Amino acid sequence: MTREQLRDVILHLLQEIAPDAEVRKLSSDDGLRDALQLDALDFLSFIIAVHETLRVDVPEGDYPQLGTLGGRVDYLARARGERAQD
Repeated sequence: MTREQLRDVILHLLQEIAPDAEVRKLSSDDGLRDALQLDALDFLSFIIAVHETLRVDVPEGDYPQLGTLGGRVDYLARARGERAQD
């Protein structure tokens, strides 16, 4: 899966969690919690969706790495054992 494909999957999952948000306008460096007004339950919903969709388990200690869109793409590419390609 390319980096762009992984980004699209993440944006789709975020759109499911925050249907009113304009996720396509997010930059790689935006803090998702503030930009999308996500609470802890929303974040956990994302973690569950990642597991169900991408088959990636995210340990709680790694949660800080998922704060931005770019961080999520990088983390999930590494977790899937893929080299994130542009």
